[in-house]
Amino acid sequence: MNSFFERRYVIAGIFITIFLVLLARLFYIQIVDDRYALYATSNVQRPVIQFAQRGPILDRNGQILVQNVPFYDIMVTPKLVKPFDTAEFCKLLGIDKAGFDKRWTKAIKHSPFLPSAFEKQISAQVYASLQERLSEFPGFYSTPRYLRTYPDSVAAQFLGYIGEVQDRDIKRYGGYYHQGDYIGVTGVEKSYETVLRGQRGIQIQMVDSRGKQKGRYANGMFDTAAVAGERLTSSLDIRIQKLGEELMHNKVGSIVAIEPSTGEILCYVSSPTYDPNLMVGRERGNNAAKMYADPYNPFFIRPVQAKYPPGSSFKPISALIALQEGIITPSTTYYCPGYYYAGNRKIGCNNYEAHGLVNLSSAVAKSCNGYFSMVFKNLIDHNGAKQTEATFESWRASVNKFGLGSKLDLDMPGEARGNLPTPLHYDNIYKKGGWRSSTIISLAIGQGELLATPLQMANLECTIANHGFYYKPHLIKAIGAQNVIKKEYTERNYVGIDSQYFEPVINGMQAVVEQGTAIRSKIPGIVMCGKTGTAQNPHGEAHSIFVAFAPRENPKIAIAVVVENSGEGAHWAAPIASFIVEKYLRGSISARESGYTPEFFMNADRLPDLTNYSHKAPVKMTHADSLKKMKQDSVNKQKGSKSVRVQNKKDTATKYLASQIHKKDE
Repeated sequence: MNSFFERRYVIAGIFITIFLVLLARLFYIQIVDDRYALYATSNVQRPVIQFAQRGPILDRNGQILVQNVPFYDIMVTPKLVKPFDTAEFCKLLGIDKAGFDKRWTKAIKHSPFLPSAFEKQISAQVYASLQERLSEFPGFYSTPRYLRTYPDSVAAQFLGYIGEVQDRDIKRYGGYYHQGDYIGVTGVEKSYETVLRGQRGIQIQMVDSRGKQKGRYANGMFDTAAVAGERLTSSLDIRIQKLGEELMHNKVGSIVAIEPSTGEILCYVSSPTYDPNLMVGRERGNNAAKMYADPYNPFFIRPVQAKYPPGSSFKPISALIALQEGIITPSTTYYCPGYYYAGNRKIGCNNYEAHGLVNLSSAVAKSCNGYFSMVFKNLIDHNGAKQTEATFESWRASVNKFGLGSKLDLDMPGEARGNLPTPLHYDNIYKKGGWRSSTIISLAIGQGELLATPLQMANLECTIANHGFYYKPHLIKAIGAQNVIKKEYTERNYVGIDSQYFEPVINGMQAVVEQGTAIRSKIPGIVMCGKTGTAQNPHGEAHSIFVAFAPRENPKIAIAVVVENSGEGAHWAAPIASFIVEKYLRGSISARESGYTPEFFMNADRLPDLTNYSHKAPVKMTHADSLKKMKQDSVNKQKGSKSVRVQNKKDTATKYLASQIHKKDE
């Protein structure tokens, strides 16, 4: 009897122990470990992300620059996959067994219980034949996505492109994105990512044991709709954007055109460019690899990343500062014998041409190196030699107000500052107190250590056109259907120069086009004020530069054109700029007395010789390098030598222009 009671307690203990173990296991399965809940839920419910369409981007006149095209991703949840005909599945997707195994391993590694992309970017045509049989492969399903498409294949560096998110993107945006999501990588797509991306939604589908859809869970009560991204209206005018890209074909350089009264960028050409559609679709990686291997680097965004000595386009700036400080007046004259002595250095004007007696306007018109060297010397030395550093710092601060030496905060990633040297830079070279105005005289004519981006050059022209202020340059004119405009783009940025001082400079710039170095780019019936420039280049022939605005009264467009390794500004940059200006103002291009035609420049090949070419920002020249090169150039010109571009084939374009152009640039 006693033995029975003892066994009863033992048996009861065993059952209680088993019960507690089972209870603990159930608690672990249902509360602690969510794998089983996920697996059970996935048997009947399938949350499908509804990806939002990115907002379209339009030009200033409403023409579509970029829009969306649908495609499909084939998703897989490994735990739901049942035995199937792998060979047939591979055939439908157009992949081989090795490709299948690679994708399957990746999906397992991601999560056996969660869906991940198995095959991406299936076109609508391929999907049409696949969808009818997708139910034969449990665990696999499709989800619609959207890719960008570019109807006119223009403005690649402006628009940028999208790509799959990286870990750093997921972290930066606080987990908003997941692996496989798309994000703006460059250009406007990156700058306005949060505006363009929209808001994704969730649709919960009911499925049976074979993975077939059985309708919406709870009639869609728990679904959330995707919200499309906002529309962006850009400031670009697609007419002149197309023209600019055609004119810069087979050339290296850029075009930036801005509306002075708003700061809106009308034309944004980086050459060489590429078809933005190449950065979309399943061949995107191969296409990108080819472009990265291109020695001229089409991914290098020259309007804001390339830096050049501004050359003659900078000359009026010191003169304007000197006018404001009372160092000179518009009637201050200088007798130019064809050269200028800075200390013991002899700085020649172009071909040592003697300009005679010049004032501010005629010095701008004739691009007299001597006049602007004289102005710079007087400006830096007027407080005495012991105050050179302090006076230079004051000059530098005044130049910086024009937007040089700092970013203009363009709504585009990757903008460069250019270079505006500091006193410390010269202290490190010559020791403190060991340099004077004559030491750094090359700055007077936009050479030496001074570097500017094409955007900064164009902005200088906006400032001159507006008689002393500019609006912050920007690429997006309005956001959304309400056409929201950022407040910062409506504020004037004054440079500290009284408006009255700009007239003599503008008179000289008009003379450059009417009767000076750019006369062959004169537009019939339109008063264009401009300045040709030749930026020294240690890699070969100088860069051709032209800056301008038009018309003189109530200017509508300011422009900067740079054609690398192409010599004087009048030969290449000025004609290209004149075509852009006329096309924008009139909608057409008239016949020119010079005989210049857009077709000639479109077909001309000015690609630099690869022997010395570097796609990176041009190497900065010191003031000593600059003076040495100017001296050598002048000697070469006196001897009648000509700059010849090294290339594999005969450059008929240069010969043609040489026969047409008689007046030389500065």
